[in-house]
Amino acid sequence: MSGARVLVTGASGFLGGYVVPELQRHGHEVYAAGRDADALARVADPEHRVRGDLEALGSRELPVEAVIHCAALSTPWGPWNDFRAANVDGTARVVDFARRNGVRRIVHVSSPSVYAAARDRIGIRESEVDPRNRLNGYIRSKIAAEQLLRRALDAGDIEELVIVRPRGLIGIGDPSLVPRLLAVHERIGVPLFGGGDNLIDVTAVENVASALRLALTHGDPAGGVYNISNGEPRPFRELLSTLLGLLGEQPRFRPLNRRTAWAIAAVLEGACSALPGRPEPPLTRYTLSTIAYSQTLDISRAVAELRYRPEVSLDDALARVASHLRASV
Repeated sequence: MSGARVLVTGASGFLGGYVVPELQRHGHEVYAAGRDADALARVADPEHRVRGDLEALGSRELPVEAVIHCAALSTPWGPWNDFRAANVDGTARVVDFARRNGVRRIVHVSSPSVYAAARDRIGIRESEVDPRNRLNGYIRSKIAAEQLLRRALDAGDIEELVIVRPRGLIGIGDPSLVPRLLAVHERIGVPLFGGGDNLIDVTAVENVASALRLALTHGDPAGGVYNISNGEPRPFRELLSTLLGLLGEQPRFRPLNRRTAWAIAAVLEGACSALPGRPEPPLTRYTLSTIAYSQTLDISRAVAELRYRPEVSLDDALARVASHLRASV
């Protein structure tokens, strides 16, 4: 599918903003869909902008052969109805768009959050998912979206499907991972569990964009699933110390006990669920599952079948982020 016409949903978001130019550099004609008009204008000309949410795709006719579905509500906390509407119903609209427009392949951006658990997990393979995982609404919606896509594939509503699960995106423009960690560091110090030796897998956003491009022409079209990371797991304490050092800040860590923190997070979630507006708790069990335990991905399948090779090293990614943040102050 070299030089294919591709629709990228969520093109005005963090990941989508990297995917569109990655495809353009490799000769693809890209239609960029998203809600932020200014962000779309930075990545696509007026004829290739599709303004609006996923519901707007219901009436669109576009000459595309593939869809890279990046759009999603991604946050550790929120009402289930919001996650369902954005991530499950939204994916159903992408399927409907693909069916009506004769799209050949959907490349779906899922999430390794589906592996989340309160235990160390090293070298997780794509099949190691508990479909009953209900740690938060985001995980539940990502599992449901994958199931919906597989049913659509089995029913013949879509021809080809590849699912990609990228871990912990970092890069310039990151609205979530690094900003959240820095905010906690500034406010109270970053929680540290077991000395901070737990291994963390993260991924330069440029590498994820490359993997998604590769998934247009490689991978098992019958619903193949691929883990993506930089393949450079680091101890949590080392990772944070490196980033903070690049920012010229002295690391402040707050040692905590895993079991105690888990119990506190459960209580906070219960309390916040009962409050008007269901505000996000200062600590969630999902967040703990990502920073208190080792979790690394086996990316050998992506290397073998997608021909994925991380091009931006973790050290380079951290240096780029730090340089951008220093220049922004």
